[in-house]
Amino acid sequence: MARARVALALCALLLVHGVPRRTEAASYKVGDSAGWDLSADLQSWAGGKTFYVGDVLVFQYSKYNNLDEVDEAGFKNCSAANAVMSWSDGNTTVPLTAPGDRYFISGNQMYCLSGMELHVLVNQPAGATPAGGPQSSPQPGTSAPLEPGTDDDAGIPRLVLGGSHRPTVGPLLVMWMFVAAALLT
Repeated sequence: MARARVALALCALLLVHGVPRRTEAASYKVGDSAGWDLSADLQSWAGGKTFYVGDVLVFQYSKYNNLDEVDEAGFKNCSAANAVMSWSDGNTTVPLTAPGDRYFISGNQMYCLSGMELHVLVNQPAGATPAGGPQSSPQPGTSAPLEPGTDDDAGIPRLVLGGSHRPTVGPLLVMWMFVAAALLT
């Protein structure tokens, strides 16, 4: 009987650890509590993060400011003259829909020169594209600003609660419940 319990526990371990774990997209408030503001150290904020396709950047800023997505040249020169997208609503949600570099600046050149600029590298999640398969590159101007809580999936609402790319806890919890049940019976 004890061997049956151990065998059941081992099967549960193999079953749970053999199944790929699901990851969640993350929602990042740019600049944390400071938001999209001169007081935020945006380079440090972005420095410890890895961004993936499916993540969302949330920019919150005063009505006296704005947000422009630009190309690399616009980023280096703090110039919004050829902005890919521009927002001024104070609460902008930008979905990261393709891998590649994304550049954001304040449309106020003095603010940009003072550090209100953000460069993020968007990565393809592991296993999202088969090895040797084609990878899409970012297409400037193809993503329109979205209302909070929605995505571009035919207008079906999506609730973004934040999160990370850490594996979900569910399978691990189920595995340990199986093990505990097998050993206690």
